[in-house]
Amino acid sequence: MQDQTKYSAQSYAADARNENVKVYVNGEFYPRNEASVSVFDAGFALGDGVWEGMRLINGKLLAVDEHMDRLYSGAASIQINIGLSKDEMIREIYKTTEENDMHDGAHIRLMLTRGTKKTPNQDPRFALGPPTIVIVAEYKAPNPAIWSKGLKLLTSTIRCSTPDVFDLRLNSHSRLNFIQALLQAINVGCDEALMLDPRGFVASCNSTNFFIVRKGELWTSTGLYNFNGITRKKIIKLFQEKIGTLREVDFTLAETYSADEAFVTGTLGGVTPVTSIDGRAIGTGLPGEVTKKISDIYKEFISS
Repeated sequence: MQDQTKYSAQSYAADARNENVKVYVNGEFYPRNEASVSVFDAGFALGDGVWEGMRLINGKLLAVDEHMDRLYSGAASIQINIGLSKDEMIREIYKTTEENDMHDGAHIRLMLTRGTKKTPNQDPRFALGPPTIVIVAEYKAPNPAIWSKGLKLLTSTIRCSTPDVFDLRLNSHSRLNFIQALLQAINVGCDEALMLDPRGFVASCNSTNFFIVRKGELWTSTGLYNFNGITRKKIIKLFQEKIGTLREVDFTLAETYSADEAFVTGTLGGVTPVTSIDGRAIGTGLPGEVTKKISDIYKEFISS
């Protein structure tokens, strides 16, 4: 059977070493097939918590300060006291990579929930004690096969929301709206869902931020309705410094269809080309030269 995740924006090259990784759960390490949390955990029961995804490159956590700022801001907004300082949390992440003898090419998923509850209900006052902290470190290199053809997107009927409905700046465990959008794309043979904002302008994808290239300029949304992407911010900065004009602007599907190139950004994949949207080829239908250039610049940046 064909691997349906091969061209996912979240796909990665298989690595047998991941079968033996040890998972951090509340200060202890467990083999991956034995790591668990309580069925009464607030994250399991209700998605009550926040998370971060990070990369370990050449022995260092990429953009770790930005990731900690986002994690602690999110936890504060939903009134979870992590119980560790940012520096202490960083030390726990490095303990996890050291426990697994990882020095490069790892992706770390740090998951924080409100902790175990007396009963699985919505009320946070039923939490019994400290939060649950899980750190999963795995060897994950972006899947090189994606660059041979690029991603195919479908524009979802599900919209990115305003902050009063669901704040995309929170890396919340609850992702049902984005999963529904992705399912729409998967069900028609696409790889990722393109999502519009409530006004009908292009916002982001279901798990990544979205860019188009038009006449050498790089366009992305205004940021009002998309993820608070750390990679997105770095791509914007690098493009302005190294290549040319960057516009954070409202743009439509019509402008997207007629773009010269398109790509998405995320922690794991960095820059990933998009070659088709709603069955329409973008540009030549192959990864574009500007996409390749900014991808190379970003790879050089994170390796330096």
